[in-house]
Amino acid sequence: MAAVAGLTLALVAPASAAPTKIVPGAAKARKAKAPARSRTKAKAVVVAPLVLPPQSEPASRMLAWITAEHDNKGLPYVVIDKQAASLLLFSAKGEFLGQTPVLLGVGIGDDSSPGVGAKNLADIGPAERTTPAGRFVSKFGRAFGRQRVIWVDYANSVALHAVITTHKNEHRVERLLSPTPDDNRISFGCINVGTKFYTGKLSPQFHKKGGVVYILPDTKSLDDVFPRVRLLPYVSAATG
Repeated sequence: MAAVAGLTLALVAPASAAPTKIVPGAAKARKAKAPARSRTKAKAVVVAPLVLPPQSEPASRMLAWITAEHDNKGLPYVVIDKQAASLLLFSAKGEFLGQTPVLLGVGIGDDSSPGVGAKNLADIGPAERTTPAGRFVSKFGRAFGRQRVIWVDYANSVALHAVITTHKNEHRVERLLSPTPDDNRISFGCINVGTKFYTGKLSPQFHKKGGVVYILPDTKSLDDVFPRVRLLPYVSAATG
């Protein structure tokens, strides 16, 4: 029995009891230094902020109102100054993303003619081809020919889309590129922008949840179309 007990103890003895054989150089290997970190710091890329170009007095008031009241409700938005034939694009956070010329309805006016959205294009007279003024919550949708556009005023068939080049005699691209807004009245009421700006900047902002389109008036005063802008001085004072 004593012999068996001795054998059992020998079998369960921990391996650590055996003498450890030291391999030359092993300690040094364990103490090997980690590779030295590069002392060259990565240079931060500084992006110059976009500066908002000078605007007309109505456009400046409108932009200040939207910012003060957060009127865009967390959506991207554009402000279209019809008299300047210009569009300004902002992100949902109010970051300025760019400005571009636009083409507008050939008719001067701030209201859509009653029933104009149900008429054939050939039946719409020049005076009825207006781009309405106001605040429009806009989303993507299908137009004629299965084209996707940003519907501004669906009931009156007013959309925001890339410039149409079907009728070469209208010279729409050339009108966009001209230095003045004098020749930017050509559409039936829709707003046309350059294709590069539309696909590269405008569509990515509006394609998920849509956005808000503010169209400033031609003949009416800004306060008539946007009555709450009259409160801007009081809002600014309260914010300050």
